[in-house]
Amino acid sequence: MSDPVQPIRPAATVILVREAPESYEIFMLKRTARASFASGMFVFPGGRVDGDDHLHRYDAARHGPTEAQAAQVNALGYEWRGYWIAAIRETFEEAGLLLAYRNGEMLRFEDEAERDRFAGYRTPLHGGDVTLLDICEREDLQLAVDQIHFYNRFVTPLGRPRRFDTRFFIAAAPETQRGEHDEKETVDSIWISPQEALARNKAGEFDLMNVTRIQLETLAAYANKQALLDMALQKREFPVRRPILPVPG
Repeated sequence: MSDPVQPIRPAATVILVREAPESYEIFMLKRTARASFASGMFVFPGGRVDGDDHLHRYDAARHGPTEAQAAQVNALGYEWRGYWIAAIRETFEEAGLLLAYRNGEMLRFEDEAERDRFAGYRTPLHGGDVTLLDICEREDLQLAVDQIHFYNRFVTPLGRPRRFDTRFFIAAAPETQRGEHDEKETVDSIWISPQEALARNKAGEFDLMNVTRIQLETLAAYANKQALLDMALQKREFPVRRPILPVPG
């Protein structure tokens, strides 16, 4: 008897970029060895799309998408809202980086008291005790959808124990937000260039899923942060990749 086909869960992942002396770096997290998915691997922040992420109530708490992102909206389809909200929520839960505006400026977390206050939201947000919308209302925030660009889509192949239909986004990280793993689902975090991540993976010291490696190989072709962000904003085609596992034997 063949194995049952696993359900495909919608997910959103964000490739966060910041300036670096020679080029640019991206933020990556190491999954705990106890994780049921991608255990021990270095990944980009992200996770599944929840039902509440689609709520129209978020329209009052977001800035964007803009007209320049119309092609991204069309590519994401009628559920575009949920993917963007999930991307921001999961990035904050997993990485502590919150892509949002206050009074027209991106959150900076330069003040220690503010940084600690926002860090205190992460656990209850993950546990469902507060929502991202609750945080926006308490802190007078607008989610920075206009700064987060849909990039491409990967579907986990048949045969995997857990399957995801993941929309990948690219965004500039606020330069003063440093990011930090959550010590639960993730046990380490690093800002690293795509080239170094690939070299360390080849040396067997930086474990990557195939999809992450493929993304890094594409990112490595861009000389600097601005070139990468310009590409993301100007994209008009959004490939969908559905890898096929090799047949044993």
